[in-house]
Amino acid sequence: QVQLVESGGGLVQPGGSLRLSCAASGSIFSISGMYWYRQAPGKPRAVVAAITSGGNTNYADSVKGRFTISRDNAKNTVYLQMNSLKPEDTAVYFCNVEVTRLDWVPHDYWGQGIQVTVSS
Repeated sequence: QVQLVESGGGLVQPGGSLRLSCAASGSIFSISGMYWYRQAPGKPRAVVAAITSGGNTNYADSVKGRFTISRDNAKNTVYLQMNSLKPEDTAVYFCNVEVTRLDWVPHDYWGQGIQVTVSS
């Protein structure tokens, strides 16, 4: 009933920038928390950024000062602006959205994952 579609990944050189988008659609009544996770090969999936419905944000220490999470509530979309990218940022990035559906059922949904590769 709810789909998340991610876009904006790809290959970038160290020091470059990418902007990820995650758009939610379907039977949505409201959205509370929105998150970005990433998973590198051989490592567990870990949260890198979070934003509340009120716009408060939190970041993993490894990305503070370089990444910015934001949201457009009118478009049900969360963004991750990634600047000063490092090779260690290479991972599959997933968005996660906490949704209250039109049937009043709360649930969290995952995007399909999108590859970000930082390499020369």
